[in-house]
Amino acid sequence: MTRHILTGPPGAGKTVILRGLERAGLAVVEEAATDVIAWAQANGDDAPWERPDFTDTILDLQQQRAARAPAGPVIFDRSPVCTLALARFLGRVPLPGLQAAAEAARERYDPRVFFVEGLPTIINTAARRITLEDARRFGALHRQVYAELGFDLIDVPPASARDRVARVLAILPSAASAPGTSAPGPCG
Repeated sequence: MTRHILTGPPGAGKTVILRGLERAGLAVVEEAATDVIAWAQANGDDAPWERPDFTDTILDLQQQRAARAPAGPVIFDRSPVCTLALARFLGRVPLPGLQAAAEAARERYDPRVFFVEGLPTIINTAARRITLEDARRFGALHRQVYAELGFDLIDVPPASARDRVARVLAILPSAASAPGTSAPGPCG
């Protein structure tokens, strides 16, 4: 399987790792939730996560991006399984489409998921407004939902960005040594 998921709690450093993987020549697909929040906030909705269709909007964007993803090794920053975890975290009953998309993810993505472990602090942004305690709880919920759906989590522990990228690349040796790619440069 050439579609790989990178997940973990908010503020764990997934985006920095994604940039390093991109610099190493891998195709990446950005997280949908951050873009859904940014678009809503730019249009005057300061807290789009309070909208009842929030997770459905995220799922729609994730599916659009997945459909446009190139062939070959691709790293996805989150997946429909993460959106299912988000729905649960927000205390919402997931609609059947979200549940089905999360269950189908096992057939669409590599069953080994890179779980970026949280850092000792969190830096909030306009799109990320969460306490460190809630981020840890949300990360644990991600672990639980992925396990329920039969995925194997590969931990990416706190370390320098370079070391975290190297850990992921070591699991993806064919992607890391593909023609035209190079080792990641300075990141982080």
